[in-house]
Amino acid sequence: QVQLVESGGGLVQAGGSLRLSCAASGRTFGFYDMGWFRQAPGKEREFVAAINWSGGPISYADSVKGRFTISRDNAKNTVYLQMNSLKPEDTAVYYCAADVLRTNRPLSATSKYNYWGQGTQVTVSS
Repeated sequence: QVQLVESGGGLVQAGGSLRLSCAASGRTFGFYDMGWFRQAPGKEREFVAAINWSGGPISYADSVKGRFTISRDNAKNTVYLQMNSLKPEDTAVYYCAADVLRTNRPLSATSKYNYWGQGTQVTVSS
């Protein structure tokens, strides 16, 4: 059983920054591809960023390229999402996800991930 716990969300003004963290339980974190997704009210969950188990390759949604950076520290069982130049449209609940079963699907595919965190709220005011 793998547990994922997100932290770092909050309220920030447009143009500001936040750093999300996702701490994972389990001794084999270093073998999991990890992703970040988000869901705004009334919208479907959408892909944000993902990182291969080894730290590369990395994938980003077009809407966050150049502003968000995903990284991981396998020694700390943690994946991060650095979010800069935040916009009101980035407001959403952000979820961390893990591909524990190591499915052969694209990093950006929601169906790739089999464990999900509870989410952390990010609100960007204009």
